[in-house]
Amino acid sequence: MELKIFKDYDELSFAACEEIIRIIKTKTDAILCLATGQSPILTYQLLVEKIIAEKIDISNITFIGLDEWVGIPPEMEGSCQHFLQTRLFKPLKVSASQVYLFDALANDTDKECKRMNKIIKEKGGIDFMLVGVGMNGHIGFNEPGVAINNYAHVIELDETTKAVGQKKYFDKPVTISKGITLGLQDFLDARFAIMIANGAKKADIIKKTMEEPINTNIPATLMRMHKNSLLMVDEEAASLLDKK
Repeated sequence: MELKIFKDYDELSFAACEEIIRIIKTKTDAILCLATGQSPILTYQLLVEKIIAEKIDISNITFIGLDEWVGIPPEMEGSCQHFLQTRLFKPLKVSASQVYLFDALANDTDKECKRMNKIIKEKGGIDFMLVGVGMNGHIGFNEPGVAINNYAHVIELDETTKAVGQKKYFDKPVTISKGITLGLQDFLDARFAIMIANGAKKADIIKKTMEEPINTNIPATLMRMHKNSLLMVDEEAASLLDKK
């Protein structure tokens, strides 16, 4: 794992965007798994602008969803699908045939996980995964204590995740108790992975990610196990790191 520290959120987002563009140009049929959340918002805005401005062909790119709130309709603002559709897929006019997202309303969520696992396997695996990091260190909805060898699965959400999710993403009370997510093994299997974090609020978890022993009680520490990964943070998020 490599650590890169940027002056601010703008510089971080620009650099993350450039990494995604590099992947797309290098492998025109790449399989991309992109996270939702506040951290990648500017990255995706810049990505859309650059792809449109440079007329970059993404018609053979496949997009895989990282996670979703179980029971939340896809059209609801706050759902991961709504985020990706409004910020990426619609602006870029991505074909529905290029997009594979979790159905959070599926009657059989275990079957839905198997469907996603099959898609990823048939596509030859994930080339690039972009993730954020939760306040409790989760990756996707892989909460503290989750098994390391999981692929797609359903999980009971941590109280921190539910509280932060309600406050940050939904403008009215919703019931969010479970998540459906790709697993830590999906993350470790990805050929290239980037984790991004910004702001002073992420300083404590970034310090733990870098300095605590690697363990699933802080899933983000597994970043250091990945053979080809990049942790990209701004100076505020890096402010508590040991200068050594």
